[in-house]
Amino acid sequence: MARVYTREPGDVVERGFLRLLGRDAAAEQDWKAYGTSVLVLSAVFSALLYALLRTQGHLFLNPDHLPDVPWQIALNTTASFVTNTNWQFYGGETTMSYLSQMAGLAVQNFVSAGVGMAVLAAVVRGIARRSSGGLGNFWRDLYRSIAYVLLPLSLVLAVILISQGVVQTFHGRATATTLEGAHQTIARGPVASQVAIRQLGTNGGGFYNANSAVPFENPTGLSNVFEMLALLLIPAAQVFMFGRMVAAPRHAWMVFAAMFAIFAIGVGVAYAAEQRGSQVLRASGVDIARSAGQSGGNMTDKEVRFGIANTALWATATTDASNGAVNGGLDAFTALGGAVPLVNMFLGEVEPGGAGSGLYGMFFVILIAVFVAGLMVGRTPEWLGKKVEAREMKLAALGALFVPMMALVTTAAAVVAPAGLASLANPGAHGFSEALYAYTSQSNNNGSAFAGYGATTFSTTLGTVALSFGRFVPLLSALAIGGSFAAKKTVPFSAGTFRTDGPTFAVLLLGVIALTAGLMILPALALGPIAEGLTR
Repeated sequence: MARVYTREPGDVVERGFLRLLGRDAAAEQDWKAYGTSVLVLSAVFSALLYALLRTQGHLFLNPDHLPDVPWQIALNTTASFVTNTNWQFYGGETTMSYLSQMAGLAVQNFVSAGVGMAVLAAVVRGIARRSSGGLGNFWRDLYRSIAYVLLPLSLVLAVILISQGVVQTFHGRATATTLEGAHQTIARGPVASQVAIRQLGTNGGGFYNANSAVPFENPTGLSNVFEMLALLLIPAAQVFMFGRMVAAPRHAWMVFAAMFAIFAIGVGVAYAAEQRGSQVLRASGVDIARSAGQSGGNMTDKEVRFGIANTALWATATTDASNGAVNGGLDAFTALGGAVPLVNMFLGEVEPGGAGSGLYGMFFVILIAVFVAGLMVGRTPEWLGKKVEAREMKLAALGALFVPMMALVTTAAAVVAPAGLASLANPGAHGFSEALYAYTSQSNNNGSAFAGYGATTFSTTLGTVALSFGRFVPLLSALAIGGSFAAKKTVPFSAGTFRTDGPTFAVLLLGVIALTAGLMILPALALGPIAEGLTR
């Protein structure tokens, strides 16, 4: 990826693509022009996707004759897929035609991931440049993200998944006769191609309502491994892409170390909580896991072929990587186990986060950490040879705190307004956790759900607001930071400069993450998972 975004000459197709957009499409853009291009592209694709969903019942590639998508579901789904979230207020196999799945949702899986990757490349380019106002060209970066990274990897992964038994067909539903003589219809379609890009692009939207818990999406242990690897692959690689582009590989390793520490802690806590199970099950003498051939623990809504370990690992990975795909039911996790994916999202999904969005989200935290370190040594903070001043700190604070604040505000509205309460499937602390998870997931552009939060006009509209602002406010903040750094001159390294390539910086980074979003979610956790855990 470092070579992809730093190479100068483009191929014939790239040059033709840029010519179609206009003579100035390949020109350098400052952060405002770059951001404007992102917004224009997102607006155009939003209109096209919404129109497609609202008219799918009258279009081709609809062998099961599914009707048009209702307006509120179409609106939320459009915002969800354009913002790389893939939150689903619908069941894919019963709502979306093949045309909607392929020409609408799968295309957005490529484009929305490509936008995030392009923005990250621009921000990194701005950090690396000296006294320049340009961040590159959005259209060139978008093309390269899709053509050189996402598309080749998706083709390879789709072939691997098909070899494992993931469905890929244009035929309609299959009809089967059960042993009792009853008839059953089985949904199928172009599944493997969508699963491949939804994993690699950290999208997460499933062809089936139950996502990768369905054998047609994730049939074997090997497919499970490849799908988990795919959702972490690009965000993790982008950390080292950043290190190469700014010529600071040791600094990149320290950033990755902080990310991996959060990931490892999350896996350990989730696995231990699920392996221990629920006190309610133990008190009533029910041992679901043992009856399923497991050694013990909470196997509710978990596939036997994956077990507790693989489900806890996937749940942690998918919320660390802003993916949203699941291979088990999060709503049936224990209180502590369910708190892990919730906290992962609330921390900003910077461990390693989404394609592009994870690392530029981490830049906000890095700047705050560098600022704190600068205060401790009594000098102007510096990062990678450039001074961090008031403008960058304001943008970093906006990028780091806006999304968790919005998640809390939207959750508060949802649990206070009568229209919002209609979406809750459960009372008490667990119902609050469902609402908190829903708006945290949409605000952070993750897409996973506790599955107990229903679709109403209120929830779909409020969710659309959370999806849109959660995507574009941090994105524009990151571009503004990149533009600000691109115009700065470098300053010489001195004895008073805080080093960002050692373990001390990694520890400081972890502390800043815990003290920002971590403290913001603690009161909400007390009302939800903590209260539920104490009463169960």
